Amino acid sequence: MPMMIGFAAQRRMMLEAEFVRFVEELPPLGVERLYVTGEFGEQLVRSDTSLEVVIVHQTAEPWRRRADFFVEHLRPRVETRFHVYTAEEFAKLAEVDPLLIRARGIGEPAYAN
Repeated sequence: MPMMIGFAAQRRMMLEAEFVRFVEELPPLGVERLYVTGEFGEQLVRSDTSLEVVIVHQTAEPWRRRADFFVEHLRPRVETRFHVYTAEEFAKLAEVDPLLIRARGIGEPAYAN
């Protein structure tokens, strides 16, 4: 079986480019903060790693529909998972939600308005 070399490095470049594009497009969308999480946030990129972000955004949409707004407006070019919390939810859950604990453990917000 042939050995494939370089796919993880190529994937990292694709994810980084997409992340930079997202950050550039966030200001008019009303995003308060954005945290990168998952394998990309932890610098453990493989050839199938997706872009996973936590977004703090004021919305009245139900939880299951919140990501739709960002899929529609940002039109991801790589597999992306958007986890959207209101500021109140984020403050309430920051110490108990494993996803938020992981995102905050990686570091400061990658974007803050």
